[in-house]
Amino acid sequence: MSPQTVIFANGLMSEPENVRSLIAADARIVAADGGARHALALGLIPDLVIGDLDSITPADLQRVRASGAEIERHPVDKDATDLELALDRVQSWGSEDVLLLGAWGGRLDQSLANLFLLASRRYRTMRLSLATGRQTAWIVRDQIVVRGQPGDIVSVLALSPQVTGLAYDDGLRWRLQGVTLSFGSSRGISNEMTAPQATIRLQSGVLLVMHQMTAARPG
Repeated sequence: MSPQTVIFANGLMSEPENVRSLIAADARIVAADGGARHALALGLIPDLVIGDLDSITPADLQRVRASGAEIERHPVDKDATDLELALDRVQSWGSEDVLLLGAWGGRLDQSLANLFLLASRRYRTMRLSLATGRQTAWIVRDQIVVRGQPGDIVSVLALSPQVTGLAYDDGLRWRLQGVTLSFGSSRGISNEMTAPQATIRLQSGVLLVMHQMTAARPG
């Protein structure tokens, strides 16, 4: 299994101390343009900075360049966002486990584009997740085990026209068995964990699974 890859985008990243624990010690660090600021704030030097470099500050660019980071500059007039360029690049590396940070918050159009991008069939070979503050979300095409604490909130949303065979029968307050969830339905919002873990399964489709800690965890 390939090492974890972490992509820092240029959105907001609240409570960085909560997401720091999600980053493996041997993770490959990629900054999508101005996302370098989040990596540097956590004491991480990107292995790669990619994008049109219109949002990274000159000081941050100088710092990552001096540290030996690879810089891949693209034209400002391009047909993909910096995050899409980053995803394409890490996919070419054969990355399997990809965590996105700073991919949500700020401009709504960018946030939604980032979310829908993750659901693209192009990236189905990667296990994609994103985190911000006390919330983590995963793109799921078969099943996932969500780990947390009783009282934490778990929500699911269909990112494909339909998600079929949706089931969760342990670890969540409200259970489902073999349900079809349509795009736009709010049926999967605000479930509650009753155990330290819950398994969510589906037969087909693309599901967004979100976990929210209801209290800060001890450091």
